Amino acid sequence: MPRGEKSAYSDRQKRKAEHIEESEREQGRSEVDAERIAWATVNKQEGGGARKGARKTARKSSRKTAKKAAGRTAKKSTKKTAKKAARKAPRKAAKKTAKKAARKTPRKAARKTAKKAARKTTKKTAKKASKKSATKRARKTPRKAAGKAAGTSNGRTRDS
Repeated sequence: MPRGEKSAYSDRQKRKAEHIEESEREQGRSEVDAERIAWATVNKQEGGGARKGARKTARKSSRKTAKKAAGRTAKKSTKKTAKKAARKAPRKAAKKTAKKAARKTPRKAARKTAKKAARKTTKKTAKKASKKSATKRARKTPRKAAGKAAGTSNGRTRDS
């Protein structure tokens, strides 16, 4: 159908367009704009020409209803999933915390045992080190005393 041809429109639609066009002209629109607005309004409200045999409107309307139905079901399903998520949220949070705690307890125990072992080894090494230093000091003091008594320090005489 070429642009501007109105054969697909019913008489009722044509009358409706004329009425809208008149009201638009009264509001101060130009004739071209008033006609454009009138037919756009008819198309928007009626979905195009409604004359029998001119166009297959049943297919158009069935598409529209299918889209609407799909939209409704999508909205319902999103609402349902939102409700389920709201119910599951506290459960999920509790499960997560339980899992984290389960993971942390062996880690904590391992850390504690490692710390204890480290403390024990540091204590042992500290004890050993203190024993060594004490024995070294014990060895050095008689040598120093003997050196002082003889008047030498580190094998050297004071006179030289």
